[in-house]
Amino acid sequence: MKLVTPDPMPLKSFTDPEKAWDHICAIYDRNTGFIREHLVNLTKGIVPPGKVRAHYPRVQVLSTSFQQNANSRLAYGFLHSPGLYQTTVTQPRLYRKYLIENLAVILKNHGGPIEVGESETPIPLHFAVDPTERVEGEVLLDIGVPLRDLFDVPDLGHMDDEIANGTFIPPAGGPYPLAAFTAPRVDYSLHRLNHYTGTTPEHFQNFVIFTNYQFYVEEFTRLAQMWMAQGHEFYESFVAPGNVVTMNARQGGETSGVHPTRQPQMPAYHLTAPSGRGITMINIGVGPSNAKTATDHVAVLRPHAWLMLGHCAGLRNSQSLGDYVLAHAYVREDHVLDDDLPVTVPIPALAEIQLALQDAVEEVTHLEGLEAKAIMRTGTVFTIDNRNWELRDQTEISRRLSQSRAIALDMESATIAANGFRFRVPYGTLLCVSDKPLHGELKLPGMASDFYRTQVNRHLLIGLKAMEILRNQPPDRLHSRKLRSFAETAFQ
Repeated sequence: MKLVTPDPMPLKSFTDPEKAWDHICAIYDRNTGFIREHLVNLTKGIVPPGKVRAHYPRVQVLSTSFQQNANSRLAYGFLHSPGLYQTTVTQPRLYRKYLIENLAVILKNHGGPIEVGESETPIPLHFAVDPTERVEGEVLLDIGVPLRDLFDVPDLGHMDDEIANGTFIPPAGGPYPLAAFTAPRVDYSLHRLNHYTGTTPEHFQNFVIFTNYQFYVEEFTRLAQMWMAQGHEFYESFVAPGNVVTMNARQGGETSGVHPTRQPQMPAYHLTAPSGRGITMINIGVGPSNAKTATDHVAVLRPHAWLMLGHCAGLRNSQSLGDYVLAHAYVREDHVLDDDLPVTVPIPALAEIQLALQDAVEEVTHLEGLEAKAIMRTGTVFTIDNRNWELRDQTEISRRLSQSRAIALDMESATIAANGFRFRVPYGTLLCVSDKPLHGELKLPGMASDFYRTQVNRHLLIGLKAMEILRNQPPDRLHSRKLRSFAETAFQ
């Protein structure tokens, strides 16, 4: 079939990262607009004379030496070997700060130029159309021509996680991957985020808290709305599912958007701040599958840190209901990442996250040293995929828990930490003991309501305080070299 394409745009060289970003935008806007224009014409009965195709922008840089700027303490921004490095790019306006900063670091460490042009990867129709944009589907069905005959559709071969997993083998001399995610992989996750969380990607912040209980979200919402009404000095707005935006009273306090008729599967809430330095909270629900799904998609936004705040089963006699558990190691029996990250790969604790959480506990509880340790244990968290493990013979699992020196058991923490390790996103876990099944201490209705009422607020405040501590750290401290592999991509 004949191809209907826009005129080719030549490769251009840049030593200014902002001008390079401008050209990325020009290519992306022109090519996605070309596809959308033909889709709109199709709804009017105008069938294109062939298959409509336009391509993602491509960014590339050539390294001619092993020499690097030894003064940089950043864990990213380096081209590991001489050769050509490339990546495809999507949604450049969403990633403006990210792209400009990463290109600037590469230019600083390796010189230039940065080259920008069109790639050979087609933009699928589904990703050229905004997920909130209304398309007259009935009209398209009446035309009688399958859309995949007229437009490119998503190709799973362009969106796997080989680069992030470290299993991609480039040819000798390149081209090497410049970023962990290709443009189609990013687009896929951006659309999934909108679907699962009920908010569009531009609202997501660089510091993300995952939780497995709605109680935390309700308290987060209460605090956020109070801060907006009081004119909080740092946060600019609060965004709830349905893209319901409540502005800070300092900026008028208006509310826009419509709450969804149905709650999304993993509702997200955002305390926004300049340059994405606010906090996003997502209720991922229960289980490792949900934890993997959420982190698989949030990872393409390249957040600076994510934390797990939730409930767990305490495994020691010395623990009490309401005590905190700061994970410094993880045992994974979640099974959802076995094909991506072998269980033999250790998931290290990150000192920057651990210290931030410990400092936050002391600041919020007003306890220090041995007094703080009385309500917080540091140790191994065991993550399992069987919620009803108590209903089996417990001899075997009790032995495994004891051998691993675990102090808590849950269903999400190790998955979130492992995906942070896999995607180079700093991670941490602070859990709250809600029951002790091995010791016969299960939540009763009256006990549960008192527990939630007294503990949820403080636990959430600790998580928020930890994020505030982390965002005040420079990038060279927060992004750890522990997360970087041998032949690492240059983009963060």
